[in-house]
Amino acid sequence: MALLTCQDLSLGYEGHEILSHLSFEVNKKDYLCIVGENGSGKTTLMKTILGLQSPMGGSITMGDGLKQTEIGYLPQQTVVQRDFPASVREIVLSGCQNRCGLRPFYNKEEKQLAEENMERLGLTSLKKRCYRELSGGQQQRVLLARALCATQKILLLDEPVSGLDPKVTQEMYHLIEELNKKDGITIIMISHDIEAAVRYADHILHIGKTVFFGKTEGYLKSEAAYGFMRGDGIA
Repeated sequence: MALLTCQDLSLGYEGHEILSHLSFEVNKKDYLCIVGENGSGKTTLMKTILGLQSPMGGSITMGDGLKQTEIGYLPQQTVVQRDFPASVREIVLSGCQNRCGLRPFYNKEEKQLAEENMERLGLTSLKKRCYRELSGGQQQRVLLARALCATQKILLLDEPVSGLDPKVTQEMYHLIEELNKKDGITIIMISHDIEAAVRYADHILHIGKTVFFGKTEGYLKSEAAYGFMRGDGIA
């Protein structure tokens, strides 16, 4: 059974439908990039998968024992979030909140998981630093480590390289690729960077006036890709 199945999904907000009859599935260890024009419903789709809003129609089914609370999420950062006055360790550890249930404290295993994920992403030397003092790239690593504390199965990433310089962007893409290829974590990533999307992802979901779901090589030959990639100056 697929890790995530969306069947005949309709999405929108305040009674306004922006996307309808969308069907796709994500299997274990897939790397899916969601692309499309601004306002096409990419972030709305991600929020619906996370259970932050309800679909207007259709269904979302999870397999392999996956629960919504076990999905790691890295949202787009706001100015307020970038200025959050907490230590790196505190923010990473907060990714374990869903594991705590009704417990008002973190246990030894959860603290160890946070330490492991900080080490995994090269943050150990920064763990006592204040988050708002870090560079944009360091902050994204912290948020990625936090997301990893919530899951060992699937990560949802909303524009994870937005605002980063080219060198840090490539480092972030490399990290995400390693998590997918070496650690077997399923990736669903919204990206405006179509060139990177077709380079790293094995599946593409294009939403908008034209909808496409399938393997990346099929997308490159599709009508959906033709106009979109020409518009980005790639084809």
